[in-house]
Amino acid sequence: MSYLVLCFDTDATHADAWGDALLEAGALSVDVADSRAGTMDEIALYGEPGQEADRRWPASLLTALFPSAADARTALEAAAEDVGAAIPAFTLGELADEDWVRKTQAQFAPIEIAAGLWIVPSWCAPPDPAAINIALDPGLAFGTGSHPTTALCLRWLASELRAGETVLDYGCGSGILAIAAAKLGAREVVGTDVDAQAILASVANAKANGAAAAFVHADALAAVAPFDVVVANILANPLRLLAPALSRRVRPGGRIVLSGVLELQAAEVLAAYCDWFKMEVWDSEDGWVALAGTRLGTVAV
Repeated sequence: MSYLVLCFDTDATHADAWGDALLEAGALSVDVADSRAGTMDEIALYGEPGQEADRRWPASLLTALFPSAADARTALEAAAEDVGAAIPAFTLGELADEDWVRKTQAQFAPIEIAAGLWIVPSWCAPPDPAAINIALDPGLAFGTGSHPTTALCLRWLASELRAGETVLDYGCGSGILAIAAAKLGAREVVGTDVDAQAILASVANAKANGAAAAFVHADALAAVAPFDVVVANILANPLRLLAPALSRRVRPGGRIVLSGVLELQAAEVLAAYCDWFKMEVWDSEDGWVALAGTRLGTVAV
């Protein structure tokens, strides 16, 4: 089986309307991307909860996928009429069907995060059987170890976590940080998230790795004592808003690690935590940073 691929450029104002009209006209899917992706003019768009952000590029490339037997040209004409616009210049090509599962798996290989710590997909043999190997497959919950923010947190745990410490993984996603902490010698590990799917994925991943970590919804943390270490790999704006709550989760003298922060956002996140922590940029990778600090004073009840 093959598919027809229809591509054309539009502006930010009409991108959503074109997408809706193409789906109404029979497209199986519509992708919107930066027309200038891969060039010096590419524009990175970041959107975080609680912040207004541009959701479209000034010049957007629409890619619509149709069944091979469809009349994509007629569908485009119908979409143009629906949008109230002229038919744009377009390209029409063919996409052959493939073994998409195998192709997806080929994108993921074992990753050595730090000396003796590997993230290994289930379909791969561990390159170093004697190392700490975390078996983790890409899934619905965020966190495979390949993104710089996750890798930064994992490297901090590998180099800074002390045996016997208690750890909270706030915004656990796939549970990867909690699993790593447990395997690296933490005495007690708790992961939490507001997403029920993340909790389910984390429980399953911890079980598959034989990791002693508990996972609970964020609402269930109220009765839990402060931790020696809190790790939160989320985004800059939620981290700023969560500063008082996360600070209460760290015991006096305990440590916090924050990631999901771009280099240009580091100063504002550091400022949000300065009342509770002595904190600085610990490391950076590909424009992302990990912030780490030590809790000052006493924990408010």
